[in-house]
Amino acid sequence: MGVSRLHKIWPSFTVKFLKLSAANVLSNLMVPLASLIDTAFLGHLSEIHHLGGVALATILFNYLYWSFGFLRMGTTGLTAQAMGRGEVEELWLLLGRSGGIAIAIGTAILLLQWPIQELGFALLNATTSVQASGIAFFQGRIWGAPAVLLNFALLGWFLGQGQGRRVLVLAAIANGSNILLDYLFVVRFSWASFGAGLATALSQYLSLVIGLGFVLQQWRNPPIQSWLAIHNKLWHWPALRALFALNRDILIRTFALVTAFSLFTNFSSGFGETVLAANTLLLQVISMAAYFIDGFAFTAETFAGQFATDPTPQRRRQLLQLGLGLSLFCGLGIGLLFQGMPGLFMLLTHHQSVLDSIRQYSVWLVPVLSIGSMAYLLDGYFLGLTAGSLLRNASLISTGVFFLPLGMAAVQQNSPALLWLAMSSLMIGRVLTLGSSLFFHRTS
Repeated sequence: MGVSRLHKIWPSFTVKFLKLSAANVLSNLMVPLASLIDTAFLGHLSEIHHLGGVALATILFNYLYWSFGFLRMGTTGLTAQAMGRGEVEELWLLLGRSGGIAIAIGTAILLLQWPIQELGFALLNATTSVQASGIAFFQGRIWGAPAVLLNFALLGWFLGQGQGRRVLVLAAIANGSNILLDYLFVVRFSWASFGAGLATALSQYLSLVIGLGFVLQQWRNPPIQSWLAIHNKLWHWPALRALFALNRDILIRTFALVTAFSLFTNFSSGFGETVLAANTLLLQVISMAAYFIDGFAFTAETFAGQFATDPTPQRRRQLLQLGLGLSLFCGLGIGLLFQGMPGLFMLLTHHQSVLDSIRQYSVWLVPVLSIGSMAYLLDGYFLGLTAGSLLRNASLISTGVFFLPLGMAAVQQNSPALLWLAMSSLMIGRVLTLGSSLFFHRTS
């Protein structure tokens, strides 16, 4: 492809990338926004233990649902690749397989909810009142498990086809209805923690209904032969085996990263309540920034999958240049914003000792978010290429080699700064392991 032709294509691709990224960013940001409003409802109740209980139960749900995030991530890459090859029938086979797996896992979670509850809260330390509130929230929210996992599959399917508007609509419905139901159940009915959990579960079912409506809208007047053909091919073992292998690798990858962040919080608790509180708020900033930057990563995931069969590397290089540039700009910008304006943290806490600790360690937001932004984008790129083993190995190396030794040294040296160096090292490890793979991967 000549330089002049590349110049003509670049603006067109940039517009497509930005439009899909805008929809992804907006849909992503609705998640922490709804969570903040949930917190506000519970935080204004007379008993503060409801807020603590929900925070406790949320840790359990994060492990429970994030572990099955492969239903979204694996579906996106495979769907995008089918789109790139023009295989319409394969799109429906992928949705059927992912949806079937989601229903099976969601049903299993419902059947096993009591042992999950008992084991989970046995591992989480809390006062009796906080634990009781956490269990109440769990018992309300757990009924949404099948809807949550099916929504993962639907979101991955829509993202793989580049249908950002539908993803945005589903996010708006899920989070908007969650807020309205929170008001109804928590404020009007006084169901407290159980009401907050039930509101989240019902909002997921409402989003699922709308998502299935989009699916039916896309399937227009299907001939009966197509239904029979899809049914016969749906549980084709070689295809299922490949899907299970990809999902296994993504599961290990996700578990390794969740473990690194959980250890960071656990190690922080050893430095006292003030440092723990400061690090928790700094992690909230990182989490919010990640939701924003993941909008670009999701877009990279979609286009990487669609470009996977392109014999020329130009379009994938364009994707990496544009995606990495925008992600780095946003990550560095957010890090510098909170570093340069420490007063922003006064919106989150009024405790002066915590604010002083934040001022001491907020400088670490700059390397963590700037380097981390590139890690998020590369993660999305290789998810789109369904390079599961590569992502698995990168996360295991980043957590075990780059993060864990420094994290343990921070505990031994009683050094919060060294712990933040460990977090920065985790991001460096992800960039190095994934970035170096660009030179060896066939689509680089």
